[in-house]
Amino acid sequence: MLSKFLGPRFLQLAKNWIPTAGMWGTVGTVGLVWATDWRLILDWMPYINGKFKKDD
Repeated sequence: MLSKFLGPRFLQLAKNWIPTAGMWGTVGTVGLVWATDWRLILDWMPYINGKFKKDD
């Protein structure tokens, strides 16, 4: 369906950019976790959740 609108040249260019876009998405996600309340987000990860127990 996408090839009808873009054509074969642009479809190949889009396929070439998929790894780059994925890497920038990963970097952006890690940056978002770093810039926000990291503990709030990382509490949902099973392995990391056990390392930071709250003192009640």
